[in-house]
Amino acid sequence: MASKKVLGLTAATAALVLGLTACGGGDGGSGDGNGDGASGDAFQFGILYPQTGSLAFLGPPQISAAEFAIQEINEAGGILGTEVPAIIEGDEAGDAAQANEAANSLVSDGVHAVIGTAASGMAMATYDTITGSQIVMCSGSNTAPDLTNIDDGGYYFRTAPSDLLSGPVMARKIVEDGHQSVAVIARADDYGAGYAGGLESELEALGAEVVANETYDPDTTTFASVVGAVNDAEADAVALISFEEGAQVIAELLETGTEGDQLYITDGLNSPELGDSVNESDPEIVTGITGVAPGADNPEFDEGLNEFAPDLETFQFGPQVFDCAISIALAAEAAGSVTPADYVGELANVTSPEGTECTTFAECRDLLTDGEEINYQGVSGNIDFDENGDPTSATFQVFHFGDDGYETLGFEEYSVNE
Repeated sequence: MASKKVLGLTAATAALVLGLTACGGGDGGSGDGNGDGASGDAFQFGILYPQTGSLAFLGPPQISAAEFAIQEINEAGGILGTEVPAIIEGDEAGDAAQANEAANSLVSDGVHAVIGTAASGMAMATYDTITGSQIVMCSGSNTAPDLTNIDDGGYYFRTAPSDLLSGPVMARKIVEDGHQSVAVIARADDYGAGYAGGLESELEALGAEVVANETYDPDTTTFASVVGAVNDAEADAVALISFEEGAQVIAELLETGTEGDQLYITDGLNSPELGDSVNESDPEIVTGITGVAPGADNPEFDEGLNEFAPDLETFQFGPQVFDCAISIALAAEAAGSVTPADYVGELANVTSPEGTECTTFAECRDLLTDGEEINYQGVSGNIDFDENGDPTSATFQVFHFGDDGYETLGFEEYSVNE
């Protein structure tokens, strides 16, 4: 696919959108799907996240984090002095057709930015609808490497790290724990392939051997052949790249002789309730399992989000979604416009390491007002969008199921410049 470049505000870009109908301030938009609006109009966020489907557990922290960000923005006076209205929601549902239908609905509502999707596959299904309408799209949880080079005209961004960053962090943990032969089990999709690629490359670079590489159909209900092949390889560690269905894979691995301290899992299984999913009558069976997931070493944010949404069971990807919303809001402030074609070129600028570091919307906005360049330091860590809209550094949580249950062993920083 064609490599994308972040757009600047050029005469050609301005001319392209000159005839688009403006979205009225706070009236829900004109329904023309172009996200156009002048300074003084209310900035309308849309969110495309899983309300239903296999990834519905990711929905609550994502919508809560987006709403938490909007609360911070409004407490500081809104975007360009105008209060941000309630976010318009769409359900990606884990289904490409339904996700694209929801994306079309958000475009018709005249949103100025879309937060989402949660799943990389759903981003592949919807980005053309959204970015093709010249609307900025920012995901806090898309990790597939293939999204780096999509032909999006420069309107797609993500604050979640590519699996090309995640895989090496897991590889280092596996080798650090003393394992030298590794079996990899991955979903047969973009997520599984991308993660496995980064993991295997780093394992080999560290001197470890990948002795088995098994993939499975995410819609399958039996994993006997995959588990059997891994057992035959007699690896001393197993890396499982999976979502919810991975609980069944874990159950079968443990039943056939794999020990918990040999198992390494990804963000799709990062849940304190994993033991109940694997074996409801014996949840401690997962003791020893270690995982790696994009995270944030930010207790203050966790406390604030917990106070804002006390019923949340997990904050997974919440910090990254929050950073999407704040980055977009700051870009609009920097451009002096809510029109995506105007502010899209500022997204890389407001997160650039060349600017003055700032950590809140109000602090960063005030620096912009004073004419300073800024470097927004996200609650998820450094972002520093590159020319493809990807973060160039990220923070990862190393989680573990110990004798006392779920725990965080620590956080690892990883940068593409390492």
